[in-house]
Amino acid sequence: MNTPLKNDRLLRALRRQATDTTPIWLMRQAGRYLPEYRAIRERAGSFMALAKNPHYACEVSLQPLVRFDLDAAILFSDILTLPDAMGLELFFTPGEGPQFARPLRKASDITALSVPDMDAELRYVMDAVQLIRRELNERVPLIGFAGSPWTLACYMIEGRSSHDFASALALCRNEPTLAHHLLEILASSVSHYLSAQAAAGAQALMIFDTWGGLLPQTAFDEFSLRYLRQILATLTSDRHARELPLILFAKGANWHLSKLATSGCTALGVDWTITLAQARHATANRVALQGNLDPAVMRAPPHIIRSQARSVLDSYGKHPGHIFNLGHGITPDVNPEHVAVLIDEVHRYGHTLRETWIESSQDFSP
Repeated sequence: MNTPLKNDRLLRALRRQATDTTPIWLMRQAGRYLPEYRAIRERAGSFMALAKNPHYACEVSLQPLVRFDLDAAILFSDILTLPDAMGLELFFTPGEGPQFARPLRKASDITALSVPDMDAELRYVMDAVQLIRRELNERVPLIGFAGSPWTLACYMIEGRSSHDFASALALCRNEPTLAHHLLEILASSVSHYLSAQAAAGAQALMIFDTWGGLLPQTAFDEFSLRYLRQILATLTSDRHARELPLILFAKGANWHLSKLATSGCTALGVDWTITLAQARHATANRVALQGNLDPAVMRAPPHIIRSQARSVLDSYGKHPGHIFNLGHGITPDVNPEHVAVLIDEVHRYGHTLRETWIESSQDFSP
């Protein structure tokens, strides 16, 4: 028999059930803004050495929960560990971000790809999930994650981060059949990867479509949404993942929120370029919403952080189904004390909103 979670706010909110206050976790909550993370990163010697060591990954995943009253832990890893396991050889250069030693430069590079063996090439991820889950001792739920096929393809084709990922967009435009072949392989790989994390102990799953907003509106359905639907359909029929809530975050794709809400996900992450009131209206209360404080606010004085947090909560309104988060990842220059201020305000003010909850699914007012 599974031991009940001591704090199940996140899972209840994802299912749009009553909670005593608004749950909060932060994208990249384990990372460079924490001095204890920087210390263990130095000890490991490199990002990849840290990420591929389950004990280090566990320690880093738990560090934010030692400092803060967060409502979820998230696996410490990277979305690009999957293409690394497919043979592209991921590495990180200080100041330049992720890079691949063997990016996809020609058609034969793509046709040679196959779904990696989760028990071999990615065993270290599953070991980390198992270890984190055990060390959490059911304090809060553990989130597993992966990148979307489109976002992974962007990095794999470009070989590194980019502002426009022009090479990936060109492949879709000039060689759509080859692009779809790549995305099919990646969709299958992501499905297997998330299923394996669920089997290892993840209690919620998230897909990051970080670069979905780069696609022209007419191409989003074909090269991103199609494969997100495919993955979600696979997971909802998978014996390990079918009971888990699925969060989908497509940054910069707010004009597609209505379609994304019918993709099969449990919740949608929302970036900071739209209000949650607008997002609720666009999604017609079909899914929970996660977000969406502008990450830049975290560099402001505490009273502004508190005020902006209340604005986000007010925008969502007095309704179930909100998970507070940033509209993207926390940045390395943030003062950890500001994170504590944010969490305190979300829990405090979120509790006052719960006292006058509106349950009607037809009310889309802020």
